[in-house]
Amino acid sequence: MLWLRPINRYHIDHHVRLRTRTFFLGIPSRSIQTSSQRLMAGRQTHVTTDIDVWKRSDEYHNSFLIPKDDVLDALVKNNKDQGLPDIAVSEAQGKFLNLLAKSIGAKRILEVGTLGGYSTTWFARALPADGSIVTLELNPHHAKVAEENFKAAGVADKIKVIVGPAADSLATLHPDPPFDLAFVDADKPSNLTYFQESKRLVRPGGVIIVDNVVRYGRVADPTQSDANVEGVRNLLKAIKDDTEVEATTIGTVGEKGYDGFIYAIRK
Repeated sequence: MLWLRPINRYHIDHHVRLRTRTFFLGIPSRSIQTSSQRLMAGRQTHVTTDIDVWKRSDEYHNSFLIPKDDVLDALVKNNKDQGLPDIAVSEAQGKFLNLLAKSIGAKRILEVGTLGGYSTTWFARALPADGSIVTLELNPHHAKVAEENFKAAGVADKIKVIVGPAADSLATLHPDPPFDLAFVDADKPSNLTYFQESKRLVRPGGVIIVDNVVRYGRVADPTQSDANVEGVRNLLKAIKDDTEVEATTIGTVGEKGYDGFIYAIRK
């Protein structure tokens, strides 16, 4: 008499394949790829470090989610015509900042680093009628261009531009009333100073965003070191031991490259 021996085997081998139950004489049935394997296999065909691909992706999503805006387009053109560096946030990032301000009901916003006022204008559009922004800019020419842009965009009445070293300007501000949101996008070696001052000025529960903290992965690379990288590292070390905030880093890719921002909430 022939005995058929059922065998139950469940295990995951080093290739992350799940073997199904085997029957009859120990002959295994077909191995089945896990869903995670199939997902990763699909991703491998799209892995890229090509900024042109990231830019196309931004443009594709923006075409559905961000209506054409002649005012902002004119602002970007004016910044370029006036010789400002192309280092403002992207269109998608500007929309994110706008949505963030709306989502927390921000009425007072602090911005460290005005440049030509692109991100400032996105913020201003998120504010209620009685909302306001204080934005700090070191370069007088940049500040002048920004003020022209604010007038053209119809938001100048909501925005106060302070020209001078941001650390000095921050020291003159008072948290009465406090700010609801602070956006730090200025010289990276001074990140820690700007963050600490923003924390002083933002209300409990308020948000602090610090931009450009991934820097194409250089911040996490121990072989890399420059003033900008060290500025981010010093900030991360300080936040680690700071009991007054909760924070995380969000990595981003897009037309501005591979970077990211710190999102912090003051307790």
